[in-house]
Amino acid sequence: MPDIRRNILWGVFLVSLFLLWDAWNKHNGQPSFFAPPAARPQAAAGSAPQPASAAGLPQAGGAVAATPAASAAAPLVSEKVTITTDLVKATLDSKGGDLVRLELLKHADSDDAKRNVVLMDQTAKSVYLAQTGLIGAQGAAALPNHLTVMSLVPGERELKDGANELSVRFESPEVGGVQLVKTYTFRRGDYAVAVKHELKNTSAAAVAPQLYLQLARDGTVLGNTNVMAGPTSFTGPAVYTEQAKFEKVEFADIDKGKAQFQKSGDNGWVAMVQHYFASAWLVNAKAAREFKVDAIPANESTFGKPLYRVAMVLPLGSVAPGATASHQAVLFAGPQEEKKLEALAPGLELVKDYGMLTILSKPLFWLLDKLHSLIGNWGWAIVALVVLLKIAFYWLNASAYRSMAKMKAINPKVQELRERYKDKPQQMQQEMMRIYREEKVNPLGGCLPIFVQMPFFIALYWVLLSTVEMRNAPWIGWIHDLSTKDPLFILPLLMTASTMFQTWLNPTPPDPVQAKMMWIMPLVFSVMFFFFPAGLVLYWLTNNLLGIAQQWFINKQLGVNK
Repeated sequence: MPDIRRNILWGVFLVSLFLLWDAWNKHNGQPSFFAPPAARPQAAAGSAPQPASAAGLPQAGGAVAATPAASAAAPLVSEKVTITTDLVKATLDSKGGDLVRLELLKHADSDDAKRNVVLMDQTAKSVYLAQTGLIGAQGAAALPNHLTVMSLVPGERELKDGANELSVRFESPEVGGVQLVKTYTFRRGDYAVAVKHELKNTSAAAVAPQLYLQLARDGTVLGNTNVMAGPTSFTGPAVYTEQAKFEKVEFADIDKGKAQFQKSGDNGWVAMVQHYFASAWLVNAKAAREFKVDAIPANESTFGKPLYRVAMVLPLGSVAPGATASHQAVLFAGPQEEKKLEALAPGLELVKDYGMLTILSKPLFWLLDKLHSLIGNWGWAIVALVVLLKIAFYWLNASAYRSMAKMKAINPKVQELRERYKDKPQQMQQEMMRIYREEKVNPLGGCLPIFVQMPFFIALYWVLLSTVEMRNAPWIGWIHDLSTKDPLFILPLLMTASTMFQTWLNPTPPDPVQAKMMWIMPLVFSVMFFFFPAGLVLYWLTNNLLGIAQQWFINKQLGVNK
């Protein structure tokens, strides 16, 4: 009986440790223990390579027709143009009018603080693009799409002081009797880019085109791939509708042909999500749309990488000869700043990955953000948040610590009983139960408070892990970035010391093997914290120190301090 509580806690600890390790593997692109690694898509033997930018999107029940002939016939030569605002440096390609590179000027790269984060790119290292185009009816002539070389209209390329927006305009040649004009409008202080599509029917017959808005990227999880350096959030496509809400689509499920998501609706958006950053095509107006997710086999045009694509396809209705139709969309590409995401589209803040405990994580982030607005430092906001949580759970923790203190006080009696009745286990259990009744001790009294608090602390863990505001956020002295590991390992060493001190304050198990494990397991667990982001270690250290203070105070009240 005296070991039941301890065994339960060790079981919870070991299972949690294993699940955390498996989650690290899964989120860092490694195979999960519970599922074999999925095979990446490869081109079928004997078939011609599929163009990265044209394959896979349905067209009235079929595939989007690649239009290399139309592109080849165009007299235009594609060119790239770079747009600079206060927040981004964006490179647009006149071939399709695609966004092919996006550098975030306010976010330093995790590996090199002298470089900025490059969210989108088109290189051998990374392929990540935002593309749009038109789809005609099944069997109809091809229309301007993201393979069509367009002409770039001259204009400003840098957001000048005093200006609030900057537009870039592309005009396609006539393809299938339709001309497409695409206009990007970048605004100061905004990662959301307005994208306007105007199509003019120059043919003698009505056309009923569809507009597709798509994001394509390779399956590489950039950044940390070492499972000991901490988990990263979900990476991959996502679809949101009011009916099905936020649906993440794993790369592995796409490879297996088992991707599950809402296929159509009159609302919603599509996104590509990664740790700290995301991109999304947004159309908030109620209108029919389809959602598509597919994989493109590796080929020369994808730099030998298989690509994954998520798209939203919207019918534009019938356009009479000589008439013009227009459509407004928004392309968001930037950091997952929760409050700004909420303002852009319903549910967009869900790209910030809180795991399974979003219902707890969101209010915890709200509180953390309020504390930061008062204190002005994310590190001290973390400390203040843990203090508030400790206050909220004070009496629950006090109950657990009193139970442990009483167990510690009667530990000599328990040890003596174990020695006296070591050959009579049944009698030993009876005598121990008698002592518990006489001393009014519940051996399981320390378990319930831990179980009640565990979801809150796991939720807070994911808040700190996924909050982009922690990137490059300093605390004090040597801590210049709360999202990376402590460069001097001071916080992990202090956390290890505090964990060992907590172990010393706890009752010593009667079993010598368990007593040794009580010292070994915290040491093993603490090693992982040497690679965790400093913000997470600060959270655990603060929690430990406050727990020690409360436990020490209660032990002193009950007269069981060593």
